[in-house]
Amino acid sequence: MHCGFLLAFLLLAAPVSAAEAAKRHMVVAAHPAAAAAGIAMLQAGGNAVDAAIAVQMVLTVVEPQSSGIGGGAFLVLHDAATSRVTTWDGRETAPVGATPALFLSPNGKPIPFLEAVLGGRAVGVPGAVRMLEATHRANGKLPWADLFAPAIALASKGFSISHRLAAAIAGDVEQLKRHPSTRVYFLRPDGTPMPAGTMLTNPALAETLRAIAADGANALHSGPIAAEIATIVRADANPGLMTTDDLAAYQPRERAPICGTYRAYRICGMGPPSSGGVTVLQILGLLEHFDLPRMDPNGTDVAMLIGEAERLAYADRAHYLADTDFVPAPITGLLAPDYLAARAQLIDPARANPTPRAGNPRWHWHQDLAPAPAQPENGTSHLSIVDEAGNAVAMTTTVEARFGARLMVRGFILNNQLTDFSFNPDIEGRPVANRVEPGKRPRSSMSPTLIYAPDGKLAYVLGSPGGAHIIGFVAQTVLHLLDWQASPQAALATPRILSLGATIDLEAATPAANLAPALEARGQNTQILPLLSGLQVIAITPNGLIGASDPRGEGVALGQ
Repeated sequence: MHCGFLLAFLLLAAPVSAAEAAKRHMVVAAHPAAAAAGIAMLQAGGNAVDAAIAVQMVLTVVEPQSSGIGGGAFLVLHDAATSRVTTWDGRETAPVGATPALFLSPNGKPIPFLEAVLGGRAVGVPGAVRMLEATHRANGKLPWADLFAPAIALASKGFSISHRLAAAIAGDVEQLKRHPSTRVYFLRPDGTPMPAGTMLTNPALAETLRAIAADGANALHSGPIAAEIATIVRADANPGLMTTDDLAAYQPRERAPICGTYRAYRICGMGPPSSGGVTVLQILGLLEHFDLPRMDPNGTDVAMLIGEAERLAYADRAHYLADTDFVPAPITGLLAPDYLAARAQLIDPARANPTPRAGNPRWHWHQDLAPAPAQPENGTSHLSIVDEAGNAVAMTTTVEARFGARLMVRGFILNNQLTDFSFNPDIEGRPVANRVEPGKRPRSSMSPTLIYAPDGKLAYVLGSPGGAHIIGFVAQTVLHLLDWQASPQAALATPRILSLGATIDLEAATPAANLAPALEARGQNTQILPLLSGLQVIAITPNGLIGASDPRGEGVALGQ
């Protein structure tokens, strides 16, 4: 694949439409160059997995604040030939030396979040590249090395800093100054942020990508790159515990999907260590007991029901869900129709439930767990792809916070994923399911999702960034697609309404914010926030593919 031609294609040929219709194939991603890289792979005869890898590598270059090879990802794959759904877990792991006291101060209290998130202590063993390699080995078509050509070209020749990346840099100047690697790359010599439109090259990342293209994930997980990762993590002023042995030992997991039904549609997502699949299905299962299609999708009643259902589902999530390789979870019980019917009885559309608590699902195994306290989650990117054969990928990928741990190695950002663990290992003597343990994967909210129509055919591919808000963003979008038959672009443009617990959050500068007085009259505490989702959706219709990218971001849908 000729890099000069490909680079010109990436920089000049890509349209900048947030919505697109196509007959053959479709890629929807958070940056035009990333979507164009995916399309280039499909046009070269590759499949959805090949395209996903190319998209991720370009996102590492042009969207470093959100995801990259120093982070982790979850991938949900639809095989058109068999209609089989497989899911791949590339979530980061805690180093073997980590203990439940990782984020505790000497007095036994949790350290402040900002103190935890910056530097080596928060860095988990990256998993994205090993996961993508395993997925490619099982399902890819094009040679592995070809998938890196677009990203290598952009890193070598340069790319223009987008408005979104420029805003992220400007909002993080003090943290980016902390380490020489991020200071030199993202800031000008006088310490001010690189503005939008600046041409940026990353020759160090180009060399790293060439090494991975030539030698596979081992180039990242062993040898000099791994040694440098471990050294920077351990030598940081806020040191971590990662070793080269941790990096060499990392393995992705192929896991069973989490599937359920909503109004005759089959919905499949990612299971633990992601809480996304279970919690999205719980929210939908609770709301199935209400006649939403007859209600105003933007009215107070719907906002009330969404908020109450999400608060109940998030209470179960906080109590039960974590890495099930370490802590069993009652997934079957949490999704049982009779359990959800009983929980739905707790929802009063006229009055808020001030103290939502976890329920008691049927469970053959029991441990007296404590609910994990809420803590910040943010960042992330999502991509949705359908190829000409009908194979589909929904992949959500992240370095966790904006610019991760604010550490760079060989041109890429290291994640701060370990802050997705509960800082409190136990509460009043009861263990927290999502406590830190050696080798464990922190709980995630990532929710890559496939929706199947009542006839069994794939209907939608979707997902979103947004930290803990991801689950609500995806659930609300599913409601608009299925209950109100919204087009993909209309579903993405709808004002965001969600609840993680104590409040209902309403998207600022949208009609949703006007619902606050009516919701407060029903006992809700409300917050008006930006709620910047970044959903990427593809609808598979009898007439072809319809792709849409969230208007809040800079993503595009590209198809042919």
